[in-house]
Amino acid sequence: MKNPDTEQPRPGAAILRTALRRNVGAMIAGTVLMGLYQAAETAFPIALGLIVEHTMQDRSLGSLAISIGSLAVIITTVSLSWRFGMRVLQKANTTEAHRWRVRVAACGLQPVARDVDLRSGEILTIATEDADQTADIIEVVPLLISSLVAVAVAAVALGLADLRLGLLVIVGTVAILSVLAVMSKRIGASTKEQQARVARAGAKVADLIIGLRPLHGFGGNHAAFGSYRRVSTDAKRQAITVARVNGVYAGTALALNAVLAAAVSLTAGWLAFEGRITIGELVMAVGLAQFIMEPLKMFSEMPKYVMIARASAERMALVLTAPPVTTPGPERPEPGGELAVVGVRHGTLQGATFTVTAGEFVAVAAYQPRAAADLAAVLAVNVAPHAYEGVVRVGGREIAELSIESVREHLLVNPYDGEIFAGTLRTNIDPSGTGRTIEAAVEASMLTDVVALHREGLDYAIRDRGANLSGGQRQRLSLARALAADADVLVLHDPTTAVDAVTEQLIARNVVKLRKGRTTLVLTSSPALLDAADRVLVLDEGVITAEDTHRNLLAGDEAYCRAVAR
Repeated sequence: MKNPDTEQPRPGAAILRTALRRNVGAMIAGTVLMGLYQAAETAFPIALGLIVEHTMQDRSLGSLAISIGSLAVIITTVSLSWRFGMRVLQKANTTEAHRWRVRVAACGLQPVARDVDLRSGEILTIATEDADQTADIIEVVPLLISSLVAVAVAAVALGLADLRLGLLVIVGTVAILSVLAVMSKRIGASTKEQQARVARAGAKVADLIIGLRPLHGFGGNHAAFGSYRRVSTDAKRQAITVARVNGVYAGTALALNAVLAAAVSLTAGWLAFEGRITIGELVMAVGLAQFIMEPLKMFSEMPKYVMIARASAERMALVLTAPPVTTPGPERPEPGGELAVVGVRHGTLQGATFTVTAGEFVAVAAYQPRAAADLAAVLAVNVAPHAYEGVVRVGGREIAELSIESVREHLLVNPYDGEIFAGTLRTNIDPSGTGRTIEAAVEASMLTDVVALHREGLDYAIRDRGANLSGGQRQRLSLARALAADADVLVLHDPTTAVDAVTEQLIARNVVKLRKGRTTLVLTSSPALLDAADRVLVLDEGVITAEDTHRNLLAGDEAYCRAVAR
């Protein structure tokens, strides 16, 4: 059993408290207006009872006119208070959901990744559905309080007619909420699991969309579809479970509310039959028994929404409270653009050591593709410096000592599977909008044919993940973006695997020309890029085993010749 003094606060609860705290003003205004709405609605049957009572006694047109005027005031109050109360609450709800969406997105887009075991599709679900459901707490609390106002007004009015009627409403309400509070816990747990399974299905869809072309290429689309079908079926089953639990909850709430209303009506009828309450009080009691159904229904549904909001807040906390995978230092690289890798051991790398001097164009021929991927991950700081042995230096300083912003400014690693975003060719090449080197980057990457093919040119619309481009066009677009960034140190990982040999030759020549005087490292097995490099490093079994020009290695190294000759 946990000690209350040492138990850590739940991050989901902290998120809900933050949401409530910064919307206090809107919630107070909404509570007042919705409380006025519920009080006016409850006042309607009370007014009807009083009208019957006084009309039967006075039998005058003046009393009738006053009664009609009173009902008009009550109806107007009901209409306006609901309209403006819900406007205030929904505006606050929407604004709060926006804030949490932005926070989750900001965490996902930070330069330093967070140590969270979630895929992009799951984070997307958290940033949308969970953010919206967490913000619902802004409406839940005022509606809960306003429903309590309606129940309290009804209990007082009935208690004034006969104490037993008031006590019946109070005891019945407490009993209903006690039963539903227990049931709402099951809803919260089921909803949390459903959200997790839906998120996993969304992540699977994202993965399938990315790999759709390769899947069709080697005939794996049917197996992939079967994998998604299983994940989606799990989500469907859990959704059915949640719907079943919600149905039982709603049915139970409705039945209990109806039982309470019937009990109030029958008790009032019995009291009227006994002569202990008047006909007007009987009309009031029967009307309240009918009108109290709505606030009781709303009141009984609130625990369910609270549990759903808590479950969503807990899932958001998985992202918001996750620690960064590394803590960057405060330093900046020295000018010059030198890149040094010293004794790096990570994955298949077994102590790789080499240096690329400032302004040099160097190629790495990795005999094992996995080694090239591991090296690219280390250089891109996708692997925390403390997670591997050895050091990487940029501009004479270790990466662990540098701020992540300065690393991104000086060192750009362009992966072989660079992401393409929905937008235009221009916004994909130059996301920052500076426009300084777009034309040169387009020409160097041989993307000119794509630009010339479309009337819109660089403003040609690109679909999500480059769905309307071929594999070679996507790769050249990614290369153009990397070249347009004009980083001091540029690392390219297999930038020409999806283009033909002639285009590859032209790209190699253009990249060397464009990057002249800038530090460039290319991880590739392309003969064209290897031949264009100042020198070639051979990466075999995780270490650098040879170093020379491409042509000298071809002439004197049989293993190199077998690995790269086409």
